[in-house]
Amino acid sequence: MNRILDLFSDYTFLMVATGSLLMGIISGVMGTFAVLRKQSLLGDGVSHAALPGVVLAFLTTGTKNTELLLAGATITGLLATFFMLSVAKRTRLKFDSALALMMSAFFGLGLVLLTYAQKQPNANQAGLNRFIFGQASTLLFRDLVIMLVTGGVLFVLTTVFWKELKLSTFDPDYAQSLGFSPRKLEVLISAMIVLAIIVGLQTVGVILMSAMLITPAVAARQWTNKLWAW
Repeated sequence: MNRILDLFSDYTFLMVATGSLLMGIISGVMGTFAVLRKQSLLGDGVSHAALPGVVLAFLTTGTKNTELLLAGATITGLLATFFMLSVAKRTRLKFDSALALMMSAFFGLGLVLLTYAQKQPNANQAGLNRFIFGQASTLLFRDLVIMLVTGGVLFVLTTVFWKELKLSTFDPDYAQSLGFSPRKLEVLISAMIVLAIIVGLQTVGVILMSAMLITPAVAARQWTNKLWAW
């Protein structure tokens, strides 16, 4: 019993456990919309596209401030999402083809920039590769604050636009007939998914973020179906 109490009083354990809990809740909510809209691989594309933003933010500022790195990741993630949606809408390519194109291009650029940054004659770049595979043990209290604030904003947006998001997800034609703009709603939900992905990069990295986004959503849908059948 004393060992269990000591475990829950350990700072590292509390940070990792709380961060993983927050990440699971955020991913479950946003991932449900991605799965229902048949854009479950959006998390894979956006998470890979976030890598060049992280490295560019470091090369620009010269510091590894978490807020700045995540801001850079958000910018490139939003750009990749915009390009994916534009290519799928304006060309004959399907969404999954556009996603694969953007994911490979942005991730390749990120690896090139990361290699360049690691060859710089200083030690400031050490630890940047944690965004590839994630390193939950490095979470600090301010990282949890960022996750909590981002999750709160996403939950507020989901609550405020619940009717619009639900209609556009299950019946976009009916939503458009009621006067809702499908384009604006698509941009809104895509931006919300991007924020959910970016905030979890430090925890699970760009490689596993797609699974983190899909798994809670699929599990939630299965339990919902079971409860509905019961």
